[in-house]
Amino acid sequence: MDFTNAALEKLERESRTVTGRHEAVMKDAVRKTLEDFCRQDGEFAQAVAQGKSFTDCMHRVAQGVGGSISDLEAYKRAVQFYFPGAEIRMSMSIDLIGSAAETGETQSGIVLDLTDFL
Repeated sequence: MDFTNAALEKLERESRTVTGRHEAVMKDAVRKTLEDFCRQDGEFAQAVAQGKSFTDCMHRVAQGVGGSISDLEAYKRAVQFYFPGAEIRMSMSIDLIGSAAETGETQSGIVLDLTDFL
């Protein structure tokens, strides 16, 4: 059985039935992240495909949320709903050129000849 596709279909289908103020606000971002995790790891995809409903997952994610919750905490709660004890890691980097590289803009630079220092 292809657990990845089964998990993706389940998340998509069940995301339509999510209710609740906090749950509704977070469901799309959490679903997309879980879909990415399912594509990364077959064992996680199997846990989602064969596990509890996404609606129940979102209720757990929203439990105890006051005015806000960080994205990272929401994703962690969702992952642990399907796979207790699992952790997620996040990595961020900065790209100083950013969108300039996409538009073809270039930045001038300085070229140093190390022999100038001798």
